[in-house]
Amino acid sequence: MEKSKHWRLNWVSGRVVIALGALALVVLPLSGQSLEGPYRLNGSQVQAAFEPVRQVLQTSSAVLYFERTPFGFGAVMSEDGYILTKASEVEGKKGISIRIEDKEYTDVTVVATDFEWDVALLKVAAEGLVPVRWSEKPEIAHGSWVVSNGATSRTRRRVRPGIISANARAIGGESQVVLGVVLKVEEEKVVIGEVAEESGAKAAGLEAGDILLKAEGQEIKERDELVKMLEGKVPGDILEVTVLRGEEELELEIKLTARNKVFQAPMSRNDQMSGPVSQRRTNFARVIQHDTMLSERSEGGPLLDLDGRGVGLNIAYASRAESFAIPADEVVKIYAALLAKGRE
Repeated sequence: MEKSKHWRLNWVSGRVVIALGALALVVLPLSGQSLEGPYRLNGSQVQAAFEPVRQVLQTSSAVLYFERTPFGFGAVMSEDGYILTKASEVEGKKGISIRIEDKEYTDVTVVATDFEWDVALLKVAAEGLVPVRWSEKPEIAHGSWVVSNGATSRTRRRVRPGIISANARAIGGESQVVLGVVLKVEEEKVVIGEVAEESGAKAAGLEAGDILLKAEGQEIKERDELVKMLEGKVPGDILEVTVLRGEEELELEIKLTARNKVFQAPMSRNDQMSGPVSQRRTNFARVIQHDTMLSERSEGGPLLDLDGRGVGLNIAYASRAESFAIPADEVVKIYAALLAKGRE
């Protein structure tokens, strides 16, 4: 049985490789000219070459809908309806529905979330689903073909191919939780320069001009001291601060907020040329990078190799040349942790 399974996987991969090779023979004579439509990235001939992998997306990826509009994808993790997706895209949406193959599920439960990875575990009442088969390899080589969900109809998945373009690595960035203030240092004092609307700081009563004296009982003399204090915290955590307003010391409790809900990330020229990007695209412990030009609505689904195995979970469209996916080995661990958390 195992031998038969390996033969079948090799046969599927072989079909894709042969089809891509055939396309190359057709396209090469067109060098220096505009490619004909069927041979472009989303052309009919290219799509046909990836048909075996598309069939995997058809059965093992989920399309997420909000108010009848698709807004993301998910990876089927179990036969009985557990699905992983990008958490920040699900947050705040009430009444989402999920379509797997041609069946729609309207009773969707958020079982648990992992803020650090920006992953949510969802559950629908289902039987006999086909889970993603996750690769056991910790790395995938540069230049390897990978396939993601592209624009999809209500019943038919479409593919978006790309290439692995960087080593697995951490993606840094500023703290993902914030008080909702802009800080400045004046005469060796940390001063509140601006308070963002819809932030925990605003709700707690912080005002521009307040001098920050302490946070969680510790004296604050530098902005970085406060930033370090936010490490490891998640939205909803409370930070106790002491501020000086005029001659009066005030003690306030501030509910921390996700950065992307309060502050818009600075846009580079490349960002402006990329169109809308993911709200959360930084601060991941480890991702693999591929050059697939997705969209902010294409995240949360599986990233597949030519054998149809999951090599990652698409987690961020960072720019027109960078998409990030959580590696398969991390996905498996995250799923187990969220499953245990949900059962608690």
